[in-house]
Amino acid sequence: MAHNRFWRLDARPQGHDFASALTLCEEALPPLAPGEVRIAAQYLSMDAGTRMWMSARTDGYQPPLPLGAKMMGLVLGRVSESRDARFAEGTLVRGFGQWARFSTVLPDAVGLVAVDESVADIRQHFGALGMNAWTAYVGVREVLGLATGQWLVVSAAAGATGSLACQIGRNLGLRVIGIAGGPDKCRYLLENLGIDQAIDYKHEDVAARLAQVDGGVHGYFDNVGGPLLDAVLPNMAHYGRVAVCGLVAAYDADAPLPGPARFDQILMRRLRVEGFFIPDFLHRGAEFLPQLMAWFEAGQLVSDMDETLGLENVLVAYDRMLTGKSLGKVVVKL
Repeated sequence: MAHNRFWRLDARPQGHDFASALTLCEEALPPLAPGEVRIAAQYLSMDAGTRMWMSARTDGYQPPLPLGAKMMGLVLGRVSESRDARFAEGTLVRGFGQWARFSTVLPDAVGLVAVDESVADIRQHFGALGMNAWTAYVGVREVLGLATGQWLVVSAAAGATGSLACQIGRNLGLRVIGIAGGPDKCRYLLENLGIDQAIDYKHEDVAARLAQVDGGVHGYFDNVGGPLLDAVLPNMAHYGRVAVCGLVAAYDADAPLPGPARFDQILMRRLRVEGFFIPDFLHRGAEFLPQLMAWFEAGQLVSDMDETLGLENVLVAYDRMLTGKSLGKVVVKL
């Protein structure tokens, strides 16, 4: 009988102490139930939003994982066994599975899809052609809906979603300002991604830099919340828009994030603030892909990969992603 290795959530992590909360375990794989598909993972995606699943909070966008459950996350791999006629053995697929060598799933419940095998670097199904790109596309194009020449600000701009939001804004003719931590990341934004300005929040006064934008910022793609949001709000243009994609500043807190100190600016500047969650748009993935693929093939949409090898090193990769040590998309290769 085949065996599986997987990460189990045994406790609610305190801060970034994941080693005390998750355990690498082994099990014998049971036979598949009707309708199930088993995926032999080639890559696991490390995503900030999964931090909320580890907490006990019940007011998030998804219920917390129960203790003792396999840790969940996006998986890219091949179908090793199937009891669903839509997914033949050997098919390259992506969907929500487990931090495991093998993920056993019900396809419709986890958004399982077959992906294009002709893409030379299949990791891009997590990157420029994956859910991070869908998130960036929806946030910039639909939630913000800015006009050519307007100013877009993106926080966590060197991360998996932020870097794609910067490029999509640039491709749509927006003037883009990326906020990132450290001179190396800011240099990457300017030289590699070709955006207009980069702000190093660790060494610069973000509010002062944004105050120099003539007429104010028209759109803010927010991945962080917290003090960065407070720095942006007073520097928004009247009738500007804020797309709340993530709140990484609060994912490791057991209590809700307090409201912005500059909440008054939402009224004073007549701002529209909208949260959005990409699983709400999974049914539209085929609609987004042609434009994303066109940009990708033209070299106008890139997703740099921060790769860690081995299931046993998942927590190392996860920490790199959450603490800003990485650049671009963080994946684990199995």
